[in-house]
Amino acid sequence: MSVVSGWLIPLLVGAATGVLSGFGVGGGTLLLVYMTTLAGLDQHLAQGINLLYFLPAGLTALPAHLKNGYVEKGLLFPAISAGLLCAALASWAATALDVDLLRKLFGCFLILIGLSELFGRVKEKT
Repeated sequence: MSVVSGWLIPLLVGAATGVLSGFGVGGGTLLLVYMTTLAGLDQHLAQGINLLYFLPAGLTALPAHLKNGYVEKGLLFPAISAGLLCAALASWAATALDVDLLRKLFGCFLILIGLSELFGRVKEKT
């Protein structure tokens, strides 16, 4: 196994998605796509890795966002509470689903998000 196929490509993908995560673009989603399509990992395994990846990536970006005033502190508790609850329910549901169905649902989700970004209403600057 060459160095490139062994660890260099995953390292580069992790670095690129880390930068995107820092910008708030959703690098974890791209990492999930890489792991399932190019690296050949099972969807459930890729989701678990993605969750572990997100924790340090998010915590690393948080101080910069706090410093620049990009965090609405009054919304933290309700958002975190709802996020934890929904993450627990969704992870329970995802582990109960067949991998093929889970991949199809994730693909549909990505298509819907892409369409909403392409054709969604443009917000006017105030």
